[in-house]
Amino acid sequence: MAVHLHQGDLPAGLKFPNGVAIDSETMGLRPERDRLCVVQLSGGDGTAHCVRFAKGQYAAPNLKALLADKSTLKLFHFARFDVAVMKKYLGVDTTPVYCTKIASKLVRTYTDRHGLKDLVRELTGKELSKEQQSSDWGAAELTQAQLSYAAADVLYLHQVKDKLDAMLAREGRTHIAQACFDFLGTRADLDLLGWDEEDIFEH
Repeated sequence: MAVHLHQGDLPAGLKFPNGVAIDSETMGLRPERDRLCVVQLSGGDGTAHCVRFAKGQYAAPNLKALLADKSTLKLFHFARFDVAVMKKYLGVDTTPVYCTKIASKLVRTYTDRHGLKDLVRELTGKELSKEQQSSDWGAAELTQAQLSYAAADVLYLHQVKDKLDAMLAREGRTHIAQACFDFLGTRADLDLLGWDEEDIFEH
């Protein structure tokens, strides 16, 4: 596993022809309060790129261009949160999007365990450590353990997607998964506008 740390933006010229797996690390789980600290990315080739942001410094033109590039698929696990955070701090609508948590819930109906750790274990045979999940991502210097944790969250998403795609096709649910992915930008907007808890589709 190779992990490259970048300050404030991706280097120019990086290409992700097979789509890019993306995750984020924040100061907490409330985008209106908890700032974006790190965005990690992988093209599924065993290499991860971690972009660290100093507080309030979110120019990142190369990363923003990638997020908005309609020719590059963005893979997330729980895209609803990451897409909202990217919009809040980077001011960009991330598209197109694939969410492994949504895909898992649509086809792995034999379990209620849809966390990334569970998905990676079942579908790739790899074990993820979550030891650094609650560490201080806003620190001036990130530890090697933090970087390794961040990288692991994106290194296997391409493999997970391939397995989930096969299951979606087998169960005839590819179309409904795509409709859910297409709605994620709107779902993120609703979260940022304050409808994160209320289900507006209820009676």
